[in-house]
Amino acid sequence: MYSSQLLDHFQNPRNAGDLSDADATVEIENPVCGDVIRLSVKFDADRIAEIRFKAKGCVPSMACGSALTEIVMGKTAEEAGRLAREDLVRAVGGLPPASSHAAQLALDALTAALAQIEHG
Repeated sequence: MYSSQLLDHFQNPRNAGDLSDADATVEIENPVCGDVIRLSVKFDADRIAEIRFKAKGCVPSMACGSALTEIVMGKTAEEAGRLAREDLVRAVGGLPPASSHAAQLALDALTAALAQIEHG
């Protein structure tokens, strides 16, 4: 059973889509379940000005992608990089044990995008 927050993020995803002028775009796949999340991030000065996601996979993966974009919008790369899996799980009202990979996939995409910014 999914929480009302998780279902809301799934049914009404925030910041869905791509950014054509992104500073970083990454696509990460979970090799075990096949879920894919794509993040596009644009910075203004040192803050995340825009972030978009696309997800293909289970309901929790899509919900975690949506929640992640809301949480990190406006944060610096350093602040966004400190986001913990528990924070993301809390933002979607909890995840069933079999779906905990969804939060990790979203965080892995964020980590990869931030790394691209640092080394880009």
